[in-house]
Amino acid sequence: EQWGVEVSSIRLSAYGRMIDFRYRVIDPEKAAVLGNLENKAYLIDQATGVELRVPSSAKIGSLRQASAKLEAGRVYFMIFANSGLVVKHDSKVTVVVGDFRAENLTVQ
Repeated sequence: EQWGVEVSSIRLSAYGRMIDFRYRVIDPEKAAVLGNLENKAYLIDQATGVELRVPSSAKIGSLRQASAKLEAGRVYFMIFANSGLVVKHDSKVTVVVGDFRAENLTVQ
């Protein structure tokens, strides 16, 4: 894989209000873009073009795992807020983090 990761899953959670994106790191050097919080993460619903962000709160911080050094074989996650319940089961989406793009993912 070009980015050093494989998508483990992308699914609705919290009664459809959140989208849970998980990926396994194959090559930590190539995958570093995903672990850097300076690279903003968002999810695009391909049918509508709506962009969904990773929520962050004062108490729990960002709903995105980040690390200066990602570990090979480990699964990391990002949770996107599904505002307005735009994304549904079987929706096609694209996850973007900096230069990283995972396109045509089907939401479970």
